[in-house]
Amino acid sequence: MGKVIAIANQKGGVGKTTTAINLAASLAATEHPTLLLDIDPQANCTSGIGIESDEVDASIYEVLIGEVDASEAIMTTEMPFLDMMPSHINLVGAEIEIIDETQREKLLSEALPRVRRKYDFVVIDCPPSLGLLTLNSLTAADSVLIPVQAEYFALEGLGQLLNTIKIVRQHLNPDLEIEGVLMTMFDTRLRLSNQVADEVRRYFGERVFETIVKRNVRLSEAPSFGKPALLYEASSTGAQNYMALAREILSNNQEYLDSSHSENGVGDVESTETPPTGDQETLSDAIGETSESEEESTTPADEFSM
Repeated sequence: MGKVIAIANQKGGVGKTTTAINLAASLAATEHPTLLLDIDPQANCTSGIGIESDEVDASIYEVLIGEVDASEAIMTTEMPFLDMMPSHINLVGAEIEIIDETQREKLLSEALPRVRRKYDFVVIDCPPSLGLLTLNSLTAADSVLIPVQAEYFALEGLGQLLNTIKIVRQHLNPDLEIEGVLMTMFDTRLRLSNQVADEVRRYFGERVFETIVKRNVRLSEAPSFGKPALLYEASSTGAQNYMALAREILSNNQEYLDSSHSENGVGDVESTETPPTGDQETLSDAIGETSESEEESTTPADEFSM
C-alpha cells in the first residue's frame, strides 16, 4: 500500500507544484513506483509533467464525481516508474457539485485504495486553498509535506493550515502526520534567506527537512518544457536538491516501505477507510473557523507539536 503524501500550503507561490512534480520524479528515479496526483484546478502539475488537456480522457474530476474508477484516470509519463492522475479545468466546479454529498470530504480517500496498491508513493499536488479539494487530499493522505519559501512573510497563513490539519486529525483522519517542512526558493546570496530559515527551524524544529531547495533557473524553466528537472537537466542544482529530498524521505520511511512490501497487497480495501463521525457533514464548514482567543494564544509552533 503506497504512502500518500499531500503537498499543501494555501499560500500561492511557495513551490508547491514544483515540489510535487520533482519529488515524484525523484522518487520514481530511485525505482520506487510513484503516482503523481493533480487535484489543483489550475492543472499546472499536469502540464508541468508534459500532459496537455486535450490528451486527457479522464481526470481526477471524473473520479471525484463518480463517473470513472480511479484506475481509468491514470496516465503514463515519459519517466519509468512514474504515472500521473491528471487534473482538468472542469475541476473548478467540483466543490460546488459535491457540496451536498454527505461524505464529501472522503471522496478521494474512498477512490484511492485500489490504485495505491500499485505504488510505493502517491504524491498529491493540492490547490492553494483550504477548500474541499484540499480537505479531500488531507483526508486521503498519510502525511503532509509543507513547502515554505525562504522569503518575507514565509510563515504567514501557516497557523490556519495547521489548524485545518488538526481538525482533520480529530474528525476524519486520525493517522495524518506531518511529513516535514521544506524550505524552497532559498537564495544563498541573501541574508534574508538565512534569517527566514532560522525562523522556520525555530518554529518547527526537527520537522524541517535537512534538504533545502535553492533558487535555480533550470528548475524554473523545466515546467515550460513539460519535464521534471531530472529530465530537463539532471545536473542542475534544482534536480539535485529534489533528489536529496527524495533520499531523505526514503530514509525516513524505510520501515513503512518494508512493511508495505511484506504485506504485498494483502488486506481488505475497506479497512483503509475512516469510520464516519457524527459531525462530518458540517466539518468542511468549520475549517479555518478559529475563535479570537485561540488565535491569540496559539502559535504555529504550538499547532505543529500536536
